[in-house]
Amino acid sequence: MSTRARFWLLVFCSALACVSFATAEDKPDKPNQKLNLQFQSAEAQYDAGHFAEAATQLEHLLPSAPQSFEIHELLGLVYAAESEDAKALKHLEIAVRLKPDSAVARTNLAANLTHSGKLDLAEAQLRKALALAPQDFDANHNLADFYLQSNKIAEALPLLEQAQRISPSSYNNSYDLALAFFLTGRSDDARPLIQGLMAQKNTGELHNLLGQIDEKEEKFLDAANEFQIAAQMDPSEDNLFTLGSELLLHRTYEPAIQVFQLASQRYPKSPRLLIGLGMALYSQGKYEESIKSLLTAADLDPTDARCYLFLSKSYLSSPNQADEVIQRFRRYSELQQNNALAQYYYAISLWKGRRLEEASVDFRTVESLLQKSIALDGKLAEAHLQLGILYADQHELAKSLPEYQRALELDPNLPDAHYRLGQYYVRAGQKDHAQQEFAVYQQLQAQHMAAVDKERAEVQQFVLSEKPGSVTKP
Repeated sequence: MSTRARFWLLVFCSALACVSFATAEDKPDKPNQKLNLQFQSAEAQYDAGHFAEAATQLEHLLPSAPQSFEIHELLGLVYAAESEDAKALKHLEIAVRLKPDSAVARTNLAANLTHSGKLDLAEAQLRKALALAPQDFDANHNLADFYLQSNKIAEALPLLEQAQRISPSSYNNSYDLALAFFLTGRSDDARPLIQGLMAQKNTGELHNLLGQIDEKEEKFLDAANEFQIAAQMDPSEDNLFTLGSELLLHRTYEPAIQVFQLASQRYPKSPRLLIGLGMALYSQGKYEESIKSLLTAADLDPTDARCYLFLSKSYLSSPNQADEVIQRFRRYSELQQNNALAQYYYAISLWKGRRLEEASVDFRTVESLLQKSIALDGKLAEAHLQLGILYADQHELAKSLPEYQRALELDPNLPDAHYRLGQYYVRAGQKDHAQQEFAVYQQLQAQHMAAVDKERAEVQQFVLSEKPGSVTKP
């Protein structure tokens, strides 16, 4: 799992203790011995992964011992293993009521509550488990994992440190602590901890994390080397994605293409790998190949906003696959009817993509989509600019002016808006104003590095993004 995107699955390693109906000091009668054997049989079925058989045996056993903590606890675990959350919750809650001082029982209940999305209740149970066993490694680590899952790094950190003091040999806790150090800006504490872990257990994820630290400290060659080692040791989707993204981020496009091609062949159902490949191909001017990769990514995850940003770039440079691209943008606009960018991309694909066959463009539909995009997000400067250009192309100059002006209010550094406004002033006979706008346009165009920085920022947002549905500005 990628350490960049990793906020750790919440896994509670609470093993079922050896339980029975009769303690060693008791002298059980025959009925109790029979019940005990039946319970042990159910426990064996659970341990073997035969959950349906275990559930049947325990449900049959329950009427004979309705107040048995052990039966309710195991039955709750069985139903949890079968993803029967409601049934599991019922028995795990009973188990906690029967033995309220059991930290393990509260932890198991918390796991069920977390899986059911009842995070506040889960946190309360984990905090109670910690109060019952403040010096217990699992109680500290489990609550820390819960906070990490919720992206509450500051709350997790002291718990991870306490767990580390209790059991410094735990790889998982040490790794999470190193990651928490890194995420809270304590790289000086994270690095020696990672290096110590490597001596204990040299893994790809440790090299990945060390690479992130090197990247943050602008040791780019060291970072690329660590990411490469991670991918070689463990060619997981996450490690290959991280390596390809690092190469892409620093504009080493051919190696990035090679990594993303290898990764997408190994993991053909990964949209982000195909998006990364599409971006790398676009950066090398291989627009047709870029579009094919991005179209495949769009089909795998039609709601991933990142895909459409880079698809629009490749498509504007190579409109030969117009029908296929327009189909994907149409689908995206229908799936995201309240997304301003989805409407904007669809409008531009209908209009600009078919510039080679201008007669087939439905300008009314394009205008309607741009107006809808603006209605959804009035601060989308590009939408105002394109609407102004559309009006100018339709010889409605009076309607184009306020759109250019609004675009520049929102983003004064839009070169095309200054150029188009200059054209408007030329036609209006206002030569001084036109010259001013053309001068600004030329100045902005000369700032090539600004465009490069913008491209790098877009790549960086893709690399760091954890939510594929997040909105990305054009």
